[in-house]
Amino acid sequence: MATEVYVNQKYLGTVDNAALFIEDFKDQRRKGQVEIQANVYHNTITNEIHISSQKGRSLRPLIIVKGGKSLLTEKHIEQLTAGEITWDDLTKQGVIEYLDAGEEENALVAFIEDQITENHTHVEITQGSIVGITTALVPFGNFNPSSRLIIGSKNQKQAIGFYAANYHIRMDMDSNLMHYPQYPIIKTQLHDVTNYAEHPAGQNIVVAIMSYKGYNMEDGVILNKSSVQRGLARSSYFRPVSAELLRYSGGLTDELEIPDKETKGYRTEAEYKFLEEDGIIYPEAKLNEGDVVIGRTSPPRFLNSLDEYNLSVGVRRESSVALKHGERGIADFITLTESEEGNKLIQVRLREERIPEIGDKFTSRHGQKGVVGILIPSADLPFTQSGVTPDLIFTPHGVSSRMTVSHLLELIGAKVGALAARHVDASLFDSEKEVDLRDELSRLGFKEDGTEVMYDGISGKRMVARIYVGNMYYLRLRHMVANKMQSRARGPIQLLTRQPTEGKAREGGLRLGEMEKDTFVAHGATLLLKERFDSDKVSVPVCMKSGLIGYFDGRTKQLKSPIYGDDSDMAYVEMSYAFKLLLNELLSLGIYPHITLKDKF
Repeated sequence: MATEVYVNQKYLGTVDNAALFIEDFKDQRRKGQVEIQANVYHNTITNEIHISSQKGRSLRPLIIVKGGKSLLTEKHIEQLTAGEITWDDLTKQGVIEYLDAGEEENALVAFIEDQITENHTHVEITQGSIVGITTALVPFGNFNPSSRLIIGSKNQKQAIGFYAANYHIRMDMDSNLMHYPQYPIIKTQLHDVTNYAEHPAGQNIVVAIMSYKGYNMEDGVILNKSSVQRGLARSSYFRPVSAELLRYSGGLTDELEIPDKETKGYRTEAEYKFLEEDGIIYPEAKLNEGDVVIGRTSPPRFLNSLDEYNLSVGVRRESSVALKHGERGIADFITLTESEEGNKLIQVRLREERIPEIGDKFTSRHGQKGVVGILIPSADLPFTQSGVTPDLIFTPHGVSSRMTVSHLLELIGAKVGALAARHVDASLFDSEKEVDLRDELSRLGFKEDGTEVMYDGISGKRMVARIYVGNMYYLRLRHMVANKMQSRARGPIQLLTRQPTEGKAREGGLRLGEMEKDTFVAHGATLLLKERFDSDKVSVPVCMKSGLIGYFDGRTKQLKSPIYGDDSDMAYVEMSYAFKLLLNELLSLGIYPHITLKDKF
């Protein structure tokens, strides 16, 4: 039976022997006669052959297996090590080929060389190549459930570290820089491959797994206040503020200056106090919300017919750039340049020191993220027999349900690394054995299971349970409470609904939803509930006859009904402005919303 052949989803023709055709195609590709990135897939159910060579397909390299033997020999490895051949030579020689998702359907890939049978077509280059780069940076990753491995991979992307060596001359949107980043004691092969030492994003700290006064319940962590004062996880936060001097029709332009008192919209002298004569802030100025960073004036928006001839008369308007609600920082770096349109552009980078505080997010590399619950001075924290106080206390309940065995293994491994002054290899499926690490720890004079006798810092009494304590590479994440803190008493409201604006940037309120309402009801907090639902309270006159919303006539100083005029009784009714808006919208649809009123008791 003839098999249809498609090239990039387009019908090409038929072949009588599908198996022979595919074998011939692969042989030609391995010899270099067919493009190396072209793939072939035989769908046995529909009896179709699909050849793909489009862009955007994910391809991955695999070692070819023939007759139950890998084509990559010891000689190849020796030549690679000596630098006689390269990766490209291996693909040209037909030792390694690239497979896409389609061709992989017809392949049987062995995980390691020992598993190869006569049926196998390929073997993995390395066991860890089934995961991506950040996932491969997770130590002892094969001891984790897949979900935690993915979270651990994602957390590393959010960690604060040394992101670029030229940070001091960059204007990145919102960047963080850790002051004392370290290279991990527990590393994987990928740490060497990716030059992790040049851009580290964490610190090696002492971690104890125990409960302490309930401050590390529910994924909370306890930090050693003394360690924080010595610089643990300290970082700087950078954010740019910029202003562009625009050009307008008629030769008018924005000006960089300290606005004078005749300027329309002049602020107060106190808000301009940090500006120098050129209208730009001086470096190292300590700014708070409302302070002007770049002084700028613009021509008036609307000119009448006379002013168009006499441009010097127009009073300029204030258009300076000031810090918004809740913002603060130190002017760190100022640059004057040009925008894409050729206008003058002033950029000021603000710097803020970020010291770890309650509410900041920390995580290990195993998806064990947590928020700081309290900072305790080292004098009050438990200490080991040798006098070591932990930098961080992690809850024991975080491991049981999540089954992150790698988290526990890292504690032992890094303890060995710290004591033996070496890096411990924990690559995926190729790590140092737990038994060997425990033996080494025992030889170094510690209990092989990683536990130690600890004493209470306050009473000095010996603790009944032995505490699991060791070193671990911890990351500080960019989710800091200082960036997320938001509060509002009174502030701006939306024009349409008269409800508070949304979002932190617009000084917004927090929305009270159905579920939040239910909690107030359950607590019996009636007055708080009423206050929360009063954000858009309005009193509107309602006609008793027609049941429609009336209005106040300014000339006759009387309330009027939209239908009966003065001939109807009107009564003020308190309602939400959003409800009043709904009534208006119903009217616009031709629906008559009749309000029936009763007297209040």
